[in-house]
Formats: sequence, structure tokens, C-alpha cells
Amino acid sequence: MKNRRDFIRISAAGTIGTMVLGAYACGSGAKKPAGEAAEVVKAAAGMGVGLQLYTIRDAMAADIPGSLKKVSDLGYKYLEMASYADGNFYGMAPKEFQKIVEDLGMKIVSSHTSVEAEGITTASAQKMADAHAEIGVEFCVQPWIEEKDRNIETYKRMIAEWNKVGEIMKNVGIQFGYHNHNFEFLPTDGMVPYYDIFMKEMDADLITMELDCYWATKAGQDPMEMFNKYPGRFQLLHFKDMAAAVTEPFYTVDKDDITSVGAGLIDYKRIYNARETAGMKYFFVEDDNQGNGQPFEGIKISIDNLKSKILV
Repeated sequence: MKNRRDFIRISAAGTIGTMVLGAYACGSGAKKPAGEAAEVVKAAAGMGVGLQLYTIRDAMAADIPGSLKKVSDLGYKYLEMASYADGNFYGMAPKEFQKIVEDLGMKIVSSHTSVEAEGITTASAQKMADAHAEIGVEFCVQPWIEEKDRNIETYKRMIAEWNKVGEIMKNVGIQFGYHNHNFEFLPTDGMVPYYDIFMKEMDADLITMELDCYWATKAGQDPMEMFNKYPGRFQLLHFKDMAAAVTEPFYTVDKDDITSVGAGLIDYKRIYNARETAGMKYFFVEDDNQGNGQPFEGIKISIDNLKSKILV
């Protein structure tokens, strides 16, 4: 995960991101006549599907406008960003990057924003919040914790910092959040940190959970059980699929089996249908492996499968 750590690290805060489904994802889910259902699915795919840009990070580093054009041409409409530093996004001022996106008919809705274990000053947190407010996101999400900081004492200290950041974000109209991997579920000192620390000590009003269904499944968790246990706590979901079955909880960073949504073993239709219990407002599809060298082919398979298998 070194590349991911480098990608999100900044002196006090950085960002990263995934895939979003907008208004349709928040609908009632009621059955519709066949013709109407087809039109709804078509509209959802054409107007509401978004992408976590970490999935195409190498392409973005080489050609931002061209890469975003390809994403738009595939039918994606919402974006979660994957690069923030010192008030800028992808090296651009907020409005500059926003204009490129919106000129292509897309909208930025989220950004991963990392607060390191050492903490963040009020001034730097405010600068981060103001930059994200200027670009118009609804969410900023903490995406990662360094391996050296994965202990009970540091978790508690970081969560206290995140609550403060969440308050600052809330004051500018942004919801802060936390994105998991699998290590948060590793039993530590007689506790499961995700349940015994994160869910208990995070202020639910200031920090929402962005559940990465792939990483949770890796750790032996069932997203449906999590939704039922903590209804309404998961405003964001990450969708990435898994090609190999998990026979026992797995906590190391082994991600070679990531595949396009709908091409693996995770029942995303079941998860999607539980969106109201989860409290989901958006979901994000992400491929940490960039489609194993074919990122645009991978995201095309994902959006095609969403339209034909999951949203129907």
C-alpha cells in the first residue's frame, strides 16, 4: 500500500477517492413496470454513476483532461477525488479543476482527506475545509491509517482529532467520513477496533462511515449485518469486487483478487437493495489495482454490470 500512502500524505492532510450513484441510489427501491424499470436503469447509469479517481490515478497523473473525458464518455457523472494538497486538487486551484469536470457534464461530490496521527492544526483543518467547500463537495473522507499507528491508544487519539475536523467541516456544509480497510477488524488487545472504538467514539453526527465492502468482506464481515447493527451510519459505500472466496478473516494487504464490480463473488445487488437501512446516499466503485493495468477497460465492465445486473 506504499503508493496509496504516498498518494494521500500531505503535511497535515491529503485526499483520495471511488464511485458514486446519485439520486437513484437514494430512491425507494419499489418495483416498477418492466418498461419503466428499464428507463430508470438507463437514467441511473447515464445520470447518476460516479467513479473514485484513485482507480485511474496513473492516467490522471499523465493526462487529466483526457482521462476525465474518457470517464465521461463511459457514462460516469459523479466523481470522488483522489488528490488534495495545500488547498489544491490535482495541482490545480479548486475552481480550475471543477471547471474541467463540469465542462464534461460531471460533478465532484466527494474527496478522501487524510489527517495523520500526529494531528492537524485548526488553521490547516480550516484551510482544508475551505478548499473543499470552494470545489463544492458534499463529503471528505479519512481513507487510511499508517501501519505504525494501528494500536488502541493511537486510534483513540486520531478519532478525537477527526471529531474536531468533522466539526470544522460541518461548519462549511461538508460531512466528514471514515473509509475502512480490513485491519480495523483485527482483534487487538481484546477488542475489535472498528466496533469497540471507531463506531463508539466517532461522533455519528460529525463522522459518517464509508464502508468498503471488499475490505470488510476480506475481514470476515457481512455488510448486511453491519447495516442492521448500525442503521443509518453508512452514508457512503465503496464497491469493488472479489474474485476469490475468503475462507477465514484476512487482515494483511493482499488485494490481487480485486476485480470489476459484478465480475466477482460479492452480492452487490443484495447490498444495494439494503441502501435505506445503511443510510446510503452515494456509493463509489474503486479498483485499487487500476484494473490490473487496464483501468478504463475495468471501469467499463463495472458500469456495464451495474446497469445490467445490480441496479435492475
